[in-house]
Amino acid sequence: MDRSEQIKAGERGAWLSIGAYLVLAAVKLTAGSVWNSEGLWADGLNNSTDIVASVAVLIGLRISRKPADQNHLYGHYRAESIASLVAAFIMVTVGLQVILEGIRSIFNSQGEAPDIVAAWVAIACAAAMYGVYRYNLNLGRRINSSSIKAVAYDNRSDALVSVGAFIGIMGAQFGIPFIDTIAGIVVGIIICKTAWQIFLEASHTLTDGFDVHSLENIKKTVTDISGVHEVTDLKARMHGNQIWVEATIRVDPDLTVMKSHEISERIEVRLEKECRVQNATIHIEPFSVDKNN
Repeated sequence: MDRSEQIKAGERGAWLSIGAYLVLAAVKLTAGSVWNSEGLWADGLNNSTDIVASVAVLIGLRISRKPADQNHLYGHYRAESIASLVAAFIMVTVGLQVILEGIRSIFNSQGEAPDIVAAWVAIACAAAMYGVYRYNLNLGRRINSSSIKAVAYDNRSDALVSVGAFIGIMGAQFGIPFIDTIAGIVVGIIICKTAWQIFLEASHTLTDGFDVHSLENIKKTVTDISGVHEVTDLKARMHGNQIWVEATIRVDPDLTVMKSHEISERIEVRLEKECRVQNATIHIEPFSVDKNN
């Protein structure tokens, strides 16, 4: 699957999340209002936020499909990471609002227990969102998309939030009405936690951060190539969902330019096949046994 097909597949995942959030937000907000559940209402507000976040991811994916131009010689792939960052800011804003509203309602609420029908609405929505989570998680792993993985983790949080709302509503049926309000506050905390995780991942990518273990695996792959005597420098970074690598290797100084070039090509092929590296820049230097003497 080439880059364009990967992005199109990612867009389908984003559209699925948008559709699911539209339906579930409407159901939860209506049910929370009709059956007096603050936890379910907060959950519906969370889903409303997720619509905006998923739209941001969709826009980022669309922009990342644009080819390179005179102002973006490396393409527009990082738009995907920027979209994730925007989604995180949107989510944390609403999460804080939900927490503040929940705290305020503890002091102002009359403590009315929500109707038990709201509990069954919550658990049904949790099951539906878990299905969306599994789809997007598998899709994100298959196309190696950080933004779709972020959407999937948000889907999972939403499923857990709905389970929490279910527990809160059921607890209220046993004479603890304020537990539903507490569930609403927990929803806000989960929203903020998810936003923080997405922010960390997106900012790590945008600042050229890269997983240390993956870098070691790349170094081992390069070192194992026949003709490579030493890897003296190795850098890697994420560019959208692509891994870009820069490496300096030492080879036999008596090799011809053609033979050295063949080693570079073998490195590129192995890295793409075994480490999913889409772009590798290999710098070749002569190897000398007594270079440290």
